[in-house]
Amino acid sequence: MPLTFTLDPAVTPALRDGILDLWTDVSNAGGAVGFVPPVRREDVRPELVAHLVAMAEGRHRLLVGCDGTGAPAAAAFLAHNTHRLQKHWVWLYTVMVHPRHQGKGYGRDLLAAAEEAARGLDGIDAIRLTCRGGTGLERFYGSCGYKEVGRVPGAIRVAPGDERDDITMLLPLT
Repeated sequence: MPLTFTLDPAVTPALRDGILDLWTDVSNAGGAVGFVPPVRREDVRPELVAHLVAMAEGRHRLLVGCDGTGAPAAAAFLAHNTHRLQKHWVWLYTVMVHPRHQGKGYGRDLLAAAEEAARGLDGIDAIRLTCRGGTGLERFYGSCGYKEVGRVPGAIRVAPGDERDDITMLLPLT
């Protein structure tokens, strides 16, 4: 069953808790979304609150994909740039699909929905994102049209002695 994607949904307590559970579950499954397992909801909550504040201030937008039960199964945040010379592109942050839904094409669906959402924003010519090296994500994003445009070796330390590259990817929309 395909996901139903919504940009800027009303953030109800149920949606907020669903995103928190999604982010926690993705992190604990080894997903590269800002944490290293194990994490608890309490560890993730401050990051979610920061995103929700940015949404309230109009700096971030939430894209959520819900499954047939209405539960969040995929999500990402689009972030506007504040620098006057970089307002023509957006960041895509915290791209995640619940582990129980991986392998169903929902990641591609999420990226396609993010592209559609970005194309609907005035003056946006591209989407940028970063990903953690050593996970194969750059190949996945590449297969979805993103191009690697930068790499900082060893910039992400997931554990002592385990440094990963920070990879910047770009999807031109023009």
